[in-house]
Amino acid sequence: MKSLFWWSLVFLSAVACNQAVQDGDDKLDEIAPPGKADGMFGECEVKQVLVYVNDLDNTQDVMKSDGIYTRAAKNILAHRNGPDGLAGTDDDDYFDTFEELDDVYYVGPKTMQRLVDACKYRCWAVPSAEVIFSPQAYDNSHLSKAAELIDHAQQSVDVAMYSFRDYNILDSLGRAVQRGVRVRFIFESANEDRKDPEGSFSAKLEDRGVDVRYINKIMHHKFAIIDGPVDSLDQAYTSTLITGSGNWSNSAATRYDENTVVISGDGELLLRFQKEFNHVWENSRDFVWDTSLQQSFSKPIFDRYIVDDPWVDAVFTSANFKTYDSARYGPTFSVIRGSNKVADTLVKLIGQAQESIHIASGHLRSRPVAEALLAKWEENPQMDIRVYLDNQEYISEWYNTNQEMELMDCLNDAGDSEAKIQDCYDNGYHFSYPVYEAGIPVRFKTYCYRWHYSYAVQMHHKYLIFDGKTLASGSYNLSDNAEHNTIENMVIYHADRFPDLLNAYEQNFESIWTTGETDHLYENLMDEIENGSGPVPIVFDSMALTWPQVTELKQAIRDACPDVNSDDYRRNPQDHRTCYR
Repeated sequence: MKSLFWWSLVFLSAVACNQAVQDGDDKLDEIAPPGKADGMFGECEVKQVLVYVNDLDNTQDVMKSDGIYTRAAKNILAHRNGPDGLAGTDDDDYFDTFEELDDVYYVGPKTMQRLVDACKYRCWAVPSAEVIFSPQAYDNSHLSKAAELIDHAQQSVDVAMYSFRDYNILDSLGRAVQRGVRVRFIFESANEDRKDPEGSFSAKLEDRGVDVRYINKIMHHKFAIIDGPVDSLDQAYTSTLITGSGNWSNSAATRYDENTVVISGDGELLLRFQKEFNHVWENSRDFVWDTSLQQSFSKPIFDRYIVDDPWVDAVFTSANFKTYDSARYGPTFSVIRGSNKVADTLVKLIGQAQESIHIASGHLRSRPVAEALLAKWEENPQMDIRVYLDNQEYISEWYNTNQEMELMDCLNDAGDSEAKIQDCYDNGYHFSYPVYEAGIPVRFKTYCYRWHYSYAVQMHHKYLIFDGKTLASGSYNLSDNAEHNTIENMVIYHADRFPDLLNAYEQNFESIWTTGETDHLYENLMDEIENGSGPVPIVFDSMALTWPQVTELKQAIRDACPDVNSDDYRRNPQDHRTCYR
């Protein structure tokens, strides 16, 4: 005979089942035992569900509209919001694992499926990346592409740009504002323009309804986000990012060696860059011109909102700075000693490389990066390591000896002070000669005897390729200045996700590595200098030259025209393209 207790259970179960039918909800499914959802969903879906339930904008009403049962939604929020029941407070208890969510009472397979359905389309996004190399004809350049993308913006355009002088983009930003698009612009030049704003590019931007701001550090980013995740995380999976080494200037498009990547549909990169923009924007200072423009803010983006993709990443030097509000100056970035976010990332990638490291960089003045390269070469001197630098990075053997003596003097004066010792090591050391001397192949994009910005056709790339499979590219120069005095970015791309992108960069490297060889520019120039009778060229067509070739070329110019080192030529290089014998 069955006990009274057993019959009570049968009765209560029948009542519960009948009530569930009456309510139209299969609540019996909602009280299934723990472990009910294990293995039911893909990795991306699981991660996106955690983002969804941790998103503070997803209230009970939002969850209900997404089909989540009321009891399940209440219990999820009770866990997430902590004991005080308020979202965004110190006691919030965010979900760290799928199992933690799975253990919430009333969260069963059907609720899990509805949570997945609410955000699974984020997993359907197919990221794409296209690179535009400079120099190009303007119509094929990154400037033309940027103007085109801005003209298609529907909601927002956020720009962080070091240098900007392009009227087509200026006009496209103005048209975007007229369409009702919110446009924000963090502009390095605004820091200087504010002193005399009339007629400045910053004022021209604000005249078109673009809100312009600046920061107290060098803002060296060169990126723009079109229709980014400013209101909703969902926007990250449909928006577009423009980033790379190229400023928005005619020189960057048509004269310099640059790279600009246009990325669409990559949720992680868009969220990371939007988070960076928000951080810099929220700690920026106002360019005071059009006082009717009010600073606007975006939805906060936390790390827990970003699903980590092993095939892509982005790192920012802003991690090397703390921020605070100065009573006198306003929002302020202040460097954190010993923090090397980007350099540490590059050093790790150098250490992991097995077959090749190809570097195209305007500068090589980062001690951590240079020492990692030297260590890798010592470990494997047969490895294909090649470094291509700009003209201005060449130093003579005498210069290298002198900078080494200055370093020793600095260290002696520093005594036992760790801070002063670190300052000595971080003080703008040129590593091109030590790297060359170690035997690593180094070439310089050579186009003049004495460098000057007015005629420089710079090798302005900032990219590194590891084993043909991993690319690091962005605004970051290989220097301590980039790490600790400027706000920069470096994006990491993997061939598993972007094979065509990696191939394009490898082809670009091989092309610039042999600049001028096919036309025998070096041999022809040396012949003209040594055997010609006319003026000696001291600004000339670009060539990729080794350290011995640059040394030989400079000596030949000095021998043919000693005046090249006179006070006039040194002080006013922009006035001299040739030197009379």
